[in-house]
Amino acid sequence: MPLITFNDILPQARRDKRAVAAFNVANLETLLSVFKAAEAEKSPVIIQVYQRLFKDERAGLIAAMTRSLAAESGIPVALHLDHGESLEQLRKAIGIGYTSVMIDGSKLPFAENIALTAEAAKIAHKAGVTLEAEIGHVPFGDGEIELSTAAEAAEFVEKTGADALAISIGTIHGFYKKAPVLDIARAREIGGRVAIPLVLHGGTGVPDEQLRLAIGCGITKVNIATELQSTFLKGVAAEIAANGDTFKPVDLYFKPVEEKIKEYARAKIKILR
Repeated sequence: MPLITFNDILPQARRDKRAVAAFNVANLETLLSVFKAAEAEKSPVIIQVYQRLFKDERAGLIAAMTRSLAAESGIPVALHLDHGESLEQLRKAIGIGYTSVMIDGSKLPFAENIALTAEAAKIAHKAGVTLEAEIGHVPFGDGEIELSTAAEAAEFVEKTGADALAISIGTIHGFYKKAPVLDIARAREIGGRVAIPLVLHGGTGVPDEQLRLAIGCGITKVNIATELQSTFLKGVAAEIAANGDTFKPVDLYFKPVEEKIKEYARAKIKILR
């Protein structure tokens, strides 16, 4: 089936109190493994590509592969630019077939984030794609977490027209040094004020029970990147160690790695629904 937008899957997911897994892929092997996992679970899936990959040909190649896989499948698939850093980058993503885009103005002052996001929403909606934005700030690694508030969320959604909103409730991007504790009360308050789908960045390492509680508060998209790509890298390293100097064709080398990613992705999809 053709690629879809967030509006085709996330509003219903919120009504059903479930979430859609959004996996950050970077090559054929990660994309194909995630896709097969979603097919095995008969689940919608969001294929995400980080903004850095738009600085060369990778984002376009992944878009072409995703369209080809989706065309032969019956599962709903959205293709999303993750953490878009400029309006020009959004236009590029839309031009090469992405059905959803994110503008990340979370490091800007609140008023500037609103202005940037409102302009991004106009660009996205004119092209028939959906827009994700972020308030508060979910940092990378040891950066400072800036928690979102319900009042800011309500004002932001009203003034921007964003289709999905990433909120900061205690997660970070990357691996945690200690188990995260999500601010579920804050998520519940935001969910009570904002009707659009909410997004959780930093899904790697969040305990399953906390994910389920957050989903009950309106989280309908959970981003998974670090752990997925770490599974790929560790799998490759294990194959190198096992094979040593013995030659093995690249496609056969990756087969067991792909199987590990597939099983990891299936487990995540099951948790979220």
